[in-house]
Amino acid sequence: MKITVIGGGIIGLSTAHYLLQAGHEVTVIDQSSLNDGCSFGNAGMIVPSHIIPLASPGMIARGIRWMFRSDSPFYIRPRWDTRLFRWGWQFYRHSTKNHVKQAAPALKELSLFSKKMYRELATELPFDFGYAERGLLMLYQSPGAQHEEEETARFANTLGIEARVLPAAEVQRLEPEVELRVLGGVYYPGDAHLIPHNLMKQWIPYLNKQGVNFKTGEEVKDFRIRKSRIEAVITTGGEYQADEVVLAAGSWSEAIAAKLDLKLPIQAGKGYSFLTDDTGFKVQIPSILLEARVAVTPMGNKVRLGGTMEIAGISHQINMNRVRGIVEAVPRYYPNVKINMPEADEVWAGLRPCSPDGLPYIGRTSRYTNLVIATGHAMMGLSLGPGTGKLVSLLINNQATPVTMEPFHPDRF
Repeated sequence: MKITVIGGGIIGLSTAHYLLQAGHEVTVIDQSSLNDGCSFGNAGMIVPSHIIPLASPGMIARGIRWMFRSDSPFYIRPRWDTRLFRWGWQFYRHSTKNHVKQAAPALKELSLFSKKMYRELATELPFDFGYAERGLLMLYQSPGAQHEEEETARFANTLGIEARVLPAAEVQRLEPEVELRVLGGVYYPGDAHLIPHNLMKQWIPYLNKQGVNFKTGEEVKDFRIRKSRIEAVITTGGEYQADEVVLAAGSWSEAIAAKLDLKLPIQAGKGYSFLTDDTGFKVQIPSILLEARVAVTPMGNKVRLGGTMEIAGISHQINMNRVRGIVEAVPRYYPNVKINMPEADEVWAGLRPCSPDGLPYIGRTSRYTNLVIATGHAMMGLSLGPGTGKLVSLLINNQATPVTMEPFHPDRF
């Protein structure tokens, strides 16, 4: 079949990869040049440990508290936007223990499946993208964060995700080359990481060489529709006939879905990151500094630092106060490490597509017979990419999926 994939991020590339393997003719359309984007500069973590959705108890109060600090990990820019109001209401409705209880098994199942796909890709693809299984450390300095993370660890263990609660001395033994100042941590040995820009920059030319047709710098303007079928995708560069269409355009998916009269609530959650030389910063295991909500990932001879969730619409403007919050957090946990404030052009910013219930949209809509949606993965896009792409391929091929799909249904709102 002729299949058009809208979006060339990790979800779109994964989808193209598995559709090509299944023998289809694949075209990937993206409005950018595919030299940057949310999939390039993230923390590179593959995290089956992350079973708690963004919409969870305590997030509303925590978010309100953080909103009044210019260097805080979370910010919603006040603006008159009915879509933001609707998204916020749904987020509020889903920030419950019951929602977490229902969502966590689905996230676990999808995460473990995606990690399995990464393991296969690491051996099948003819290039190295730094895939390593060293686990993840959740580091805390306060009794409050300790209590919360120990509860999460107990919950993870009940779902079959191994989590070890460690005192400070045992955490330090796992990181012998850098001094830590923590009360303790939770270690998830089943997590992994990779170097995202190495994956993206090599996967795109590889897929192109294998036969995937990339149309970059083209914005989707409209669709040609007949009854309940999409016959063609119309862009600023041309018209592409399609037997099947996959919408995987990240934070731009809501606007594209609106052209099809579909409601797909998404808010762009901006995150920042930058690379720093690891001189004196010899971390071995990816970590999250819990109170600061900062991610620390070793990547080759460098370390990537990232964080923040800034709900401010589609905007690539960099708020250096939030970057400063990341920089100043590091020596609080690693007292012998000094991070220099990066220049603005050294800071990467990416827009993560956040659904209001913290679950991605994956599946067919009831309105169109040949449309599959795959977006809304928030901070888990890289982690869930190959799993999502494989599921999309199975759906298009009318094959059974190894993951329960109902929690991710795109029509749920």
